[in-house]
Amino acid sequence: MEFSSKLLEKAVDEMAQLPGIGKRTALRLVLHLLKQPVEQTQFLTQALMKMREEIKFCKSCHNISDVDLCEICSNNQRNHSLICVVEDVRDVMAIENTCQFKGVYHVLGGKISPIDGVGPSQLNINTLVEKVKNNDVEELIFALSSTMEGDTTNFYIYKQIKDYSVKTSTIARGISVGDELEYADEVTLGRSILHRIPFENSLKNN
Repeated sequence: MEFSSKLLEKAVDEMAQLPGIGKRTALRLVLHLLKQPVEQTQFLTQALMKMREEIKFCKSCHNISDVDLCEICSNNQRNHSLICVVEDVRDVMAIENTCQFKGVYHVLGGKISPIDGVGPSQLNINTLVEKVKNNDVEELIFALSSTMEGDTTNFYIYKQIKDYSVKTSTIARGISVGDELEYADEVTLGRSILHRIPFENSLKNN
């Protein structure tokens, strides 16, 4: 792709670093910004910089937040003894959109994947195990993607907490095997949360 401006080329190259954005889409977005008032680009830049510099991760569940304790964890109307274990913040948003879950979350920050160099120590697993050890949890719901990596992560956590008096369940397989949680429709995802099954049962089916 030939550019008449090095400034334009640099902007397109940076935009193309975003996931799902190719060079042609990046060029279209950059040209769109050029057509807008300067203030609009400034507002976008300021919003991104402010987010990058000031955003926090909840000290309890590791969800993205503006303060130390996110709105979900600080909500006294939520059932704090019921924890839904998810891979990342997109899964929290997906489940919240179902309006079916009234507990709290624990964001792992990914899933165990040796081929990608991701081990248990690189995820927020220890803090979850500590919650269980402190008898703060009655039930863990494993809501990771139905992939080999997701199942491996579920089983690893299960082994860490199986000696403690905590119930473990997994979302019903209305979510197709191999699917990423964030792409499930809200009705299917909501029903999967409501009709969750004991985690031990999922082990027997594997």
